[in-house]
Amino acid sequence: MDFNYSPTEEKFRQEVRLWLDVNLPEDLREGRDEELAQDERWERHKTWHKKLYEGGWVGIWWPKEYGGRGASVIEQVIFSEELARSDAPAGVNMNGITLLGPTLMHWGTEEQKNRFLPKILPAEEIWCQGYSEPGSGSDLASLQTRAVEDGDSFVVNGQKVWTSQAQYSDWCFLLVRTDPSAPKHQGISYLLVDMHSPGVTVRPLVQITGDAEFNEVFFEDVRVPKKNLVGELNRGWMVAITTLMFERVATGGYFRFEKTLPQLIALARHVELDGRPAIEDTSVRQQLAQFAIEVGAVKYNELRRLTRRLKGQPPGPEGSLAKIITTELNFRIANFAMELLGPYAILEKGSPFAIDHARWSHRMLGARAGTIAAGTNEIQRGIIGERVLGLPKGR
Repeated sequence: MDFNYSPTEEKFRQEVRLWLDVNLPEDLREGRDEELAQDERWERHKTWHKKLYEGGWVGIWWPKEYGGRGASVIEQVIFSEELARSDAPAGVNMNGITLLGPTLMHWGTEEQKNRFLPKILPAEEIWCQGYSEPGSGSDLASLQTRAVEDGDSFVVNGQKVWTSQAQYSDWCFLLVRTDPSAPKHQGISYLLVDMHSPGVTVRPLVQITGDAEFNEVFFEDVRVPKKNLVGELNRGWMVAITTLMFERVATGGYFRFEKTLPQLIALARHVELDGRPAIEDTSVRQQLAQFAIEVGAVKYNELRRLTRRLKGQPPGPEGSLAKIITTELNFRIANFAMELLGPYAILEKGSPFAIDHARWSHRMLGARAGTIAAGTNEIQRGIIGERVLGLPKGR
């Protein structure tokens, strides 16, 4: 097994690295954007996204006919590694780029592709995902938001929740029930909804971090043209699964730990324990070593996923494993940072006495969300149990 990159691939790496070194703004380096208020951070990321797009670095894996580079899987990995190395944000509109765009390429009509795809990469239209509902999270197929046919339109009524970036979005790819009498995995349709339509109400949900990345969205007699139906009527579950498969591929990854672990080690060198740098304590060093081992395990699991992709195989259970490992490791790292900080852990962003601009406190407060988003870790364990271990389905 050869983990080295070819000369051509290393040349591509140098191209990415040089571009980032020259173009990444100082105010986005070293995670400094974590200190900003949410709306200001969003605007900074939009500006950075525009620069990425102009440089040809947004959606590099999209086919050239749709504005991408047609980059290979290895080039995608290299690009992600270099973004992590530079602490550079990926940009905005990830729901459009990684989820909706590929789904439309597979299921969309030519009219839909021509209308929507050109505006996704430049973030001229921001997208959100309308899947989860108050009573339909992990059991997504139990959703109750309804769409009733009325002439050339559907009339949508219902509620979605945990809708990321809905307050900034122009469009939503929405799952609705169009045949209430059908079994729950049937009778579902996949619609593209203009978020500026009359009857759409977005209410941000403030998290414990103070940010409001998630929202609840209400639809009251919202009219959606029938031409915005993706796939067949009442057969949207297959379209939705396609989107989720792209989400599984996009979730996980060891790249962020390549920076997080050194940051944690630097914190251990900075803070004191019993009057000495915490890193000199045996138990602290053992825990840091354990994290280093687990980061290595995450990396090699990611290489297993990469191998499947290079062989042209569909995403496997490695995706579920990566989702569990990375989110729970991230939580434990943040929790350990709180222990190192001691009383400084309670200080918020903006405090002149906060260590590392209170980045660890903010990360800790948001870390639990990762174990819930994109399919809870309990659901991922069920997938592993059934598809890998052959265990009977839970009742």
